[in-house]
Amino acid sequence: MKKTIFSLAAVAALTTTAGISAQAEEVVVDKGDTLWSLSQEHKVSVEDIKNWNNLTSDIIFADNTLKISDEEVYTVVAGDTLWSIGEKFDASVEHISEKNGLSGDVIHPGQELVIFSDADNASPAPAPEPKPEAKPEPKDQNPSVNEASASAVAENDVSEEGVAKELTVTATAYTASCEGCSGTTATGVDLIANPDKKVIAVDPSVIPLGSKVYVEGYGYATAEDTGGAIKGNRIDVFIPTQDAAVSFGKREVNVKVLN
Repeated sequence: MKKTIFSLAAVAALTTTAGISAQAEEVVVDKGDTLWSLSQEHKVSVEDIKNWNNLTSDIIFADNTLKISDEEVYTVVAGDTLWSIGEKFDASVEHISEKNGLSGDVIHPGQELVIFSDADNASPAPAPEPKPEAKPEPKDQNPSVNEASASAVAENDVSEEGVAKELTVTATAYTASCEGCSGTTATGVDLIANPDKKVIAVDPSVIPLGSKVYVEGYGYATAEDTGGAIKGNRIDVFIPTQDAAVSFGKREVNVKVLN
């Protein structure tokens, strides 16, 4: 079950004289969650989630907490005006009035006002003209980490006809600069020179080298590497930085081997 956090700091206004802004709505990441699946569940875009959480890649980890809304609640205190609150939150008086259904400028201490970020204050951009349906990407392409969200629809759209095999494996992560690592995969990919490559190490008797795969929580990748400890239903996913690889930890994930 999704663990959702929504803290209304207005409760604390009973014991303080200062205005309080609540934490935005947050979720605790579950195993198997991706930015795309969270964006679909909460009706926001992947880019919004990345901006609200200062994320530079599409990789997220179980038990991390992510903001999935820029809404805050402010409790009015004595001396506040709509103008002063707008200045504090970089929001227009008209915007605050509209979002809270106010008919005038009169507010009173203890009143709760919903505030949104300045991004919501801007006039909506004109709807883009419909574009022709994009042709599927060739199967031999290997999206980078930052391209994963652009094709993240594939998590649900990988048709059964396109899946040669599906299995549950134990996944860990590695980098190109670990002790004893050459930085070059078993198939000759230089990961130091290509840190955005999405590759995994496999047991070739389970997932043949060169296979295109979709790894739950990691995205599209290619089986390009092997390892002494990678036997049976186990994989290593390549992550460029040591800290992120350590944070990935050890987890059970679903892997789709594509045709």
